[in-house]
Amino acid sequence: MAGKEGKGAVKDSRINPFEDTVQRLRETFRTGRTRPAEFRAAQLRALGRFLQDNKQLLQEALAQDLKKSAFESDLSEIILCQNEVDLALRSLHSWMKDEPVARNLLTQLDSAFIRKEPFGLVLIIAPWNYPLNLTLVPLVGALAAGNCVMLKPSEISQGTEKVLTEVLPQYLDQSCFAVVQGGPKEAQQLLQHKFDYIFFTGSPRVGKIVMTAAAKHLTPVTLELGGKNPCYVDDNCDPQTVANRVAWFRYFNTGQTCVAPDYILCSPMMQEKLVPALQSTITRFYGEDPRSSPDLGRIISEKHFQRLRGLLSSGRVAIGGQSDESDRYIAPTVLVDVAETEPVMQEEIFGPILPIMNVRSLDEAVDFINRREKPLALYAFSRSQQVVNQVLDRTSSGSFGGNEGFMYMTLSSMPFGGVGLSGMGRYHGKFSFDTFSNHRGCLLSCSGLEKLNDIRYPPYSDWNKQLIRWVLGPKSCTLL
Repeated sequence: MAGKEGKGAVKDSRINPFEDTVQRLRETFRTGRTRPAEFRAAQLRALGRFLQDNKQLLQEALAQDLKKSAFESDLSEIILCQNEVDLALRSLHSWMKDEPVARNLLTQLDSAFIRKEPFGLVLIIAPWNYPLNLTLVPLVGALAAGNCVMLKPSEISQGTEKVLTEVLPQYLDQSCFAVVQGGPKEAQQLLQHKFDYIFFTGSPRVGKIVMTAAAKHLTPVTLELGGKNPCYVDDNCDPQTVANRVAWFRYFNTGQTCVAPDYILCSPMMQEKLVPALQSTITRFYGEDPRSSPDLGRIISEKHFQRLRGLLSSGRVAIGGQSDESDRYIAPTVLVDVAETEPVMQEEIFGPILPIMNVRSLDEAVDFINRREKPLALYAFSRSQQVVNQVLDRTSSGSFGGNEGFMYMTLSSMPFGGVGLSGMGRYHGKFSFDTFSNHRGCLLSCSGLEKLNDIRYPPYSDWNKQLIRWVLGPKSCTLL
């Protein structure tokens, strides 16, 4: 089912199709093969070679799946993955070092530290919208942390899945790495197995299924989910600047981005200025006929196309609205006169549709945002830094952009993840390494000098009690 015969392939079995692979990877981890820094670095270098050797093949696969241009594939997928590999290789030894911690007077002669050790066998379940980036970036963290990995790409992005299944295993050590294929049925069979960590990117609905399955084995999880990301536009703004930035982030990857602005909140006065500015921007970006633009992709599948076309009936179409089922094309669209109760405001859009809702004030916008589930991302545009800071201070989200879109996704120094319904856990850069590592608190004491320990043994005299309280008190150092 995965990879080439004899190279990490998963044997077909009606009873338990993944049993052999799970057992093989778990046995490899027990040998300690993946723990040395040299082995981890070798796997990371191999992953980097996979990206370099197969750049054109990956671009073709992404074009097949999402009609991504080669430039967009480089920008949002290949380069970001390579950056993560390069950072992990540069930083691996420092990340792996034991981290000393403060001691109190009772432990002054001991060694106290945090050791980052691999969890063991981890499962990564990836989505289809950025099928390379959202598969390999977690993989970098899992390999850097010294784990064995079972990787399940999305079956919906078939072209990319094929490359990851047939080509990637040729680069990595298949005694500790495997790719598995399949849809929801196979994913449910996979989740019946006990893993030491599960990393899932997808919808909140499926995230609940993953978390339920993980709970049966008390397996820790990272859930990178989605949600409706608000974008507040203050009256004190340059409409054209806002239009440029919002349109690029909304229609990038044809809107199939979990951190894209999902709706705009602004006053009726700002809407009157913003709509023509958005029209101007869309024309400048994609031409008079966006369908012929080489920079606008397509909807991933017929199912998602039909769902999005149904959302076009919400509110009133101010820009775009055209669609073509044969090409899975939906034009960059702006909706106005949208009610909160309409479908386009009740579900994550995940397509090139941008609704605008009117609010009378910043307070009303903040109240609207806080009445809903916490989003994966939140954006605020204003010439006033005070307004931007108010939105930041009075709301909660996984990430925040002030006068900017999701450029924070390019920063490996920044943690990425959701909060509440939009997910749990963080990754990117060192945060990925930490996510896939067990932070093990360690205290090493010498076997001699036992006389010094008499103070802590009963029976306790009044003097002993007073001394121990003082030694363990806040003025001494950290309380154990």
